[in-house]
Amino acid sequence: MTDRSSYRLPAEWEPQAGVLIAWPHAGTDWAERLAEVETTYVALAAAVTRFEPLYIVVAGTELREHARLAIERAGADMSRVHFIELPYDDTWLRDSGPITLTGPDGVLLNDYRFTGWGGKFGAEQDDALIAGLLERGVLAGLPHRRIDWALEGGGIESDGRGTILTTWKCLNQRHPDLSRETMTDTLATTLHADRVLWLEHGYLEGDDTDAHIDTLARFSEDGGIVYQACDDAGDPHFEELGRMASELAELRSPGGKPYVLHPLPWARPILDEGRRLAASYANYLIVNGAVLVPAYGDRADAEAARIIGMAHPGREVVQVPCRPLIWQNGSLHCITMQLPAAIAA
Repeated sequence: MTDRSSYRLPAEWEPQAGVLIAWPHAGTDWAERLAEVETTYVALAAAVTRFEPLYIVVAGTELREHARLAIERAGADMSRVHFIELPYDDTWLRDSGPITLTGPDGVLLNDYRFTGWGGKFGAEQDDALIAGLLERGVLAGLPHRRIDWALEGGGIESDGRGTILTTWKCLNQRHPDLSRETMTDTLATTLHADRVLWLEHGYLEGDDTDAHIDTLARFSEDGGIVYQACDDAGDPHFEELGRMASELAELRSPGGKPYVLHPLPWARPILDEGRRLAASYANYLIVNGAVLVPAYGDRADAEAARIIGMAHPGREVVQVPCRPLIWQNGSLHCITMQLPAAIAA
């Protein structure tokens, strides 16, 4: 049997077997604006299948056919589309999907407890999603362990070399009775990490994840960190994101060097019935040969795409319209979960 200490959480830019999503339907929180948000899912499906397989969780055969027709019309490569019928509460698979470690002889599926972002929303079906995938044969035969500890995939970022980046605000909300030392040990043990870096600052209005790291700062292929900056001194985020930028400047790589920092431009405020929405460019998705970047119909979209492409050299940059997603407080990375290539080995 493989020594499990040899497993690690790969970086997102490492080879993938595919991307996992769940299709929105009238029984989810998207019901009020279903047609609008489907435009994002269709564009995402067409983009992903240009580069790798796409696994779509659907709630039944009728939804399966509906989704199939929509993405086929959009020109998706249907030979790369695979449907899985399972019940789910919501479509944020970054947080309810498997956190997959890789090792010399394959993979290890970490199945953490999903609590609906600290009990904010019902999550019973989403917490059973990974077990459902195993039952449906999607991940059958792969080593799997249930971990009775609340953690979402959007709350952690890996450089693939043993470093985990996360935020104190999120993990402290999930585990208010645990010390930082205890949580650091749990993260390092279950993710087989060498070190855990904590950010004290950073938030976005309209984000109900309690400052998930994937809305704020991401490791990049060039050895740096891409992060959401704010250059508007009159914006309420200016001071807090400035403090986060200072924290990032103090971090050191495993080799002891400062990280190259890539600040992302700040989109103008997007309001929905007076409510500020969290339009983060840091919430991008890396796939084989490309990086998919959220676009919000803002003048900063092009510059954000340029910077992200620069931080992930050699990849095609594809913009995906994500303005409908932020109505429900998340964006592109939040609705997806990549599956490492070793899953298909």
